[in-house]
Amino acid sequence: MDIRQMRYFVACVDAGSLSKAALVLSISQPSLSQQIAEMEGDLGVPLLVRSYSGVAPTEAGTTFYRHAQSIIKQFAQMHGDVKRGEHALSGQVAVGLPTSVSSVLAVPLFERMRARYPGVQLQIFESMSGYLNELLANGRLDIAVLFRETETRGVTVIPLFNERLAVYGAAWVGNPRGKTLPLEMLSDVPMVLPGRSHGLRLLVERAFESAGLSLNVVADIDSLPTMLELARRGEAATILSGFLGGNKSKDTPARYIVGPTLERSVALCRLNAVPQTAASRAVQDCMLALVAEMAPTLGSSSA
Repeated sequence: MDIRQMRYFVACVDAGSLSKAALVLSISQPSLSQQIAEMEGDLGVPLLVRSYSGVAPTEAGTTFYRHAQSIIKQFAQMHGDVKRGEHALSGQVAVGLPTSVSSVLAVPLFERMRARYPGVQLQIFESMSGYLNELLANGRLDIAVLFRETETRGVTVIPLFNERLAVYGAAWVGNPRGKTLPLEMLSDVPMVLPGRSHGLRLLVERAFESAGLSLNVVADIDSLPTMLELARRGEAATILSGFLGGNKSKDTPARYIVGPTLERSVALCRLNAVPQTAASRAVQDCMLALVAEMAPTLGSSSA
């Protein structure tokens, strides 16, 4: 087994199809199938489940995918170090950012890394935290910023800061131009929130229950743009990160929730089983430095 075969396998998993992967790799599908079969023979276990809809990794395939990703990245860094000199970092680093965090961190991170480490190629994935958690677990992300407070088995968790939550919409409640809104004034207000599996939803439910308030969720919506648009139209209110307020029109201001303040812990996470490359370490250090510098605007920082 060699690095070329590992790249073939990673391409198959990423594409979800042998035919699509063959096009990306510029080889024939029969040749690609033969390479995968040879790898499965060498390892003695099936790596892919084949069906009419495409291919998906087996449990062993998922483990192999994670290690192959790591080896490919280390190989690329070794090649870059030898070619450019040992002090010139290079390689790809995949970073996952929730939308709220991305709105304040993505551009500064890109600019800082571009200025200091031009040989490092950032891959920034912006999505909801639940999907980013899956990508991290599958080895598709080197670093993910997630909403976590404590260590998780197999994952290094580095606290960054506490993100304050705000209400959008509900202009008929309290002062629509105010900067804060007491939680008790949101009792029975029509709300659109993420589904019950989402950490933000659980946090809001616990806050309302603890305060003895009625949480009136009229729709479960796992789409941030849709929730904000409904709040803008006055259809319902929503509770999201206060960071998003700077990106919205003036008719949908963010009012921070008080009495009590609602916050969630933001942390930098990475898998312990995947060796950290020098490039990934540089990105991590850069993110920690940026958070420290931005502490006054981010709120209560833990970094």
